[in-house]
Amino acid sequence: MADAGVESPSFNVTWRLEVDPSFGYLVRLHFCDIVSKSLNDLYFNVYVNGLTAISGLDLSAITDGLAVPYYKDLVLNASVAGDRITVQVGPTREDTGRADALLNGIEVLKMSNSVESLDGEFGVDGKKEEEGGPNRRAVAAVGFAMMFGAFAGLGAMAVKWYKRPQDWERRNSFSSWLLPIHAGHSSFMTTSKGSGFGSHKSGGYTFSSTLGLGRYFSLAELQAATKGFDQNAIIGVGGFGNVYLGELDDGTQVAVKRGNPQSEQGITEFQTEIQMLSKLRHRHLVSLIGYCDENAEMILVYEYMANGPFRDHIYGKDLAPLSWKQRLEICIGAARGLHYLHTGTAQGIIHRDVKTTNILLDDNFVAKVSDFGLSKDAPGMNQTHVSTAVKGSFGYLDPEYFRCQQLTDKSDVYSFGVVLLEALCARPAINPALPREQVSLAEWAMQWKRKGLLEKIIDPNLAGTINKDSLSKFAEAAEKCLAEYGVDRPSMGDVLWNLEYALQLQDANPPAAAAASESPPASVSASASASASASANSSASDAEERAEPALAASRGVDADSNSVVSNELFAQLAGMKGR
Repeated sequence: MADAGVESPSFNVTWRLEVDPSFGYLVRLHFCDIVSKSLNDLYFNVYVNGLTAISGLDLSAITDGLAVPYYKDLVLNASVAGDRITVQVGPTREDTGRADALLNGIEVLKMSNSVESLDGEFGVDGKKEEEGGPNRRAVAAVGFAMMFGAFAGLGAMAVKWYKRPQDWERRNSFSSWLLPIHAGHSSFMTTSKGSGFGSHKSGGYTFSSTLGLGRYFSLAELQAATKGFDQNAIIGVGGFGNVYLGELDDGTQVAVKRGNPQSEQGITEFQTEIQMLSKLRHRHLVSLIGYCDENAEMILVYEYMANGPFRDHIYGKDLAPLSWKQRLEICIGAARGLHYLHTGTAQGIIHRDVKTTNILLDDNFVAKVSDFGLSKDAPGMNQTHVSTAVKGSFGYLDPEYFRCQQLTDKSDVYSFGVVLLEALCARPAINPALPREQVSLAEWAMQWKRKGLLEKIIDPNLAGTINKDSLSKFAEAAEKCLAEYGVDRPSMGDVLWNLEYALQLQDANPPAAAAASESPPASVSASASASASASANSSASDAEERAEPALAASRGVDADSNSVVSNELFAQLAGMKGR
């Protein structure tokens, strides 16, 4: 309306659509507010055939943002539709915003009439069907049968719910949750004691495939795939629970992550993981194959990543060391996955737990970002951050997020900077066994970077194999990621560009093959040599824990201090046993 110069509270924009009489119609109205400058600024009414269909529609209140598509379905019966459908939009009469309205699209779908025909209820001879004709009676019989079946099904579900296993009440988490099948902006809905449908059972019907949530697995299928969750099949342990190697009936190998009832993560992380991965598809993100929530279980099934976590290939495991080019390509792949997370959806997603154990490698060493249980939607257009309790892993936490509990996509950038240093130096992000100035990899490495001596603490396996310009560009990217304040850090797109440039520099002028056989550079100090040796053999699991809000409250970090790890935090780290 604003573009047409008719911003008037008494003016409506009208569409008239000719239709066949004697039929009902499904009218789908499409909206997308691409004209408003701020939230809650546009209110308008929608009328269909002279009747108010939607009063005071505020798209931003429904979609929680601007420029987000939304649609509304309306059904008109034959008596209302007639031979014309009129759709109008116009401003509300109240002073609730500017006088404007919009409608981006209309779909009109004809529905079959009372004799199950889309061609009218009259025969070719022009005579109307008899009221008691065989077709009419057949339709009525089918209708009554369907209604009876629906009531019987609802009754069976109610009985099943009241007879559910009593040990559900003793569980801290529950598995059953409603999956709304209506369109628009679907979300998971839960209650404190579970949903009205009870948990899935083998062979039960599920809406997961129609909603794009992946395949629903029965518990029996996953028990068979993992040989009864055999301890020998465990290939990893995380904050959510154990990860098992499984094999489906068709021979496909999968990773099966089974929730641990004693874990600090529960139904929220389970739902978040399914929601996030069901709407994300990217070469550098681990794919969700399906899930199971039968009998109070919370199980996620992913594609199997044959080469495991990135961390295992740089320290802590007796595996062949990766070349500098391989490490660059893995970092680039992970950066592409994170860049897609931040920019690939309308609002963007913050991973919140970026680390080397959450970067998995397939059989071709292609990197894929995993574990989205802590992920959060990025702040909206009119927000600078998301206020939330501190969660993540020590050593990777953005100090600004740690102090202020204000989450942004730059928090992922900081964590990724620590990943870059792990790839270069082959040591954990946190190692409490080392002297205090060496405990935090980010602080320790940046001290050497500022001295211009970063090459002295790199992985000995890389000595003589890195092009000096490539190392300089890589170190520059890591340093920018680790800036104290988020506003000073680059976007993941900028980080990706710098890493790709570092790879080009390495390919353009690789060091001579003879350089690899030369003796490594002399140690600049006993502390640097000792720390490199201790780092290579230390277990990262002793250094990482989920950062709970209670720790954040007791961290004792001064706002003007450049140190992320305080005395109080050291006390917490000393007694850690791993995730």
